[in-house]
Amino acid sequence: MIKGLPKNKQLILFDGVCNLCNSSVNYVIKHDKHDVFMFAPLQGEAGNYIIEKYNLDTSKTDSILLYSEKKGLKVKSSAALTIASKLGFPRNLLCIFYIIPTFIRNWVYDYIAKNRYNWYGKKDACMVPTPKLQAKFLTKAKP
Repeated sequence: MIKGLPKNKQLILFDGVCNLCNSSVNYVIKHDKHDVFMFAPLQGEAGNYIIEKYNLDTSKTDSILLYSEKKGLKVKSSAALTIASKLGFPRNLLCIFYIIPTFIRNWVYDYIAKNRYNWYGKKDACMVPTPKLQAKFLTKAKP
């Protein structure tokens, strides 16, 4: 169990220095009308906790992660599609891409992930949420 993560919430772990990832987090926050998600950078305590708990190879997991106490961990395209499914119409229609085999979806995902810094840039440090959004971000992870 992750400290501060309510049982009814799902935790999105993202690359805190990636501009594409930060823009995606802001997009999810804007469209998360049912307040399903909380957020934490992969570089933080919660990210490290999940990486250790699931024994993830960080050299092969250049990815967004979606964690929940009930459903465990989803990575790459499966995480992205699961997140989209919770954001309401028309974003939830992206679930149609589940019909594409995972290895193909993840190949596309990996291609974008590999090039994201070149295409979108990189920050020097993780984003700092505004006071209004602070409650949506986890800073501690260990129980």
